This record gives sequence, C-alpha cells and structure tokens, in this order.
Amino acid sequence: MTAGRSATERHRAREAALQLLYQWEVGWAGAGGLGDTSEAYWRVNPAPDARRRFATQLVEGTAAHLDAIDALLEANAHNWRLARMAVIDRLIMRMAVYELAHTDTPAPVVIDEALELARTYSGEGAIAFINGVLDGISRRLESDGADG
Repeated sequence: MTAGRSATERHRAREAALQLLYQWEVGWAGAGGLGDTSEAYWRVNPAPDARRRFATQLVEGTAAHLDAIDALLEANAHNWRLARMAVIDRLIMRMAVYELAHTDTPAPVVIDEALELARTYSGEGAIAFINGVLDGISRRLESDGADG
C-alpha cells in the first residue's frame, strides 16, 4: 500500500473510531458496550482489516485510558470543564490524546488529523480550541518523556 493510501486509510479509521466513540458517549452502545457497538458498526460499514484494526485500537485505547486522558484535557483546557465541551470536540481530543501518549504516530500528524476531524464534524470555532489544547498536551508529554 502506498503512503498516500495508507494515510487515507488511517484517516478513515480515525473517522470510524470517532463515530464509535460518539455512539458510546451518548449511550447508544447498549448493554454490550463497545463490543456490540463495534460489531454493529462494522456490519453496516464494512472496511478493510487494517482500518478496522486501527479504529479498534483507538477506541479501546481511548476507553481504557479515559481517566488519565480526561485529567490531561482538564489540565490543558484552561477554564473549561469537560462537561462544558461539545461532545464531538471532547471525543476528538480524547482520541488524539490517546494517540499522542500511546502510539508512535508523530505529534504533528495526530494534531493535524484531529483538526481535520474538527473541520468535518465540528465548527470552525472548535479548531483553534482543539489545536491549542492538543499542542499543550503534546508539549507536556514530550517534556515528560524527556525527563523520564
């Protein structure tokens, strides 16, 4: 697979992961939680294995590290509580923070992808906010990594 196709697949995986996280966040997941939501999503939206794997990694990783991710978001979203943020913006940032902290994807790529998701699924006003919060978290994670 070429680099361009690979980047497109990863972008589509991020879109799928965002949609799955949204269903989970707003309570559409049902009693089976993320597992049932994922199965239903992929039945309706068939995708190549690589896209499904990456989307699943993002969804499960974000959910597994939610407390730590939310703590980072609250610490870097000055004067904003998570509950006050638009659901989609909060989910975009949660997923990006997971990817920044737990994958080897370069920070500029993660942030750019988050901004692309915001352009598609949120409003223009969210872009600067998301960029600022993620940039701060990226710098904090980089600094913490250099110290450790």
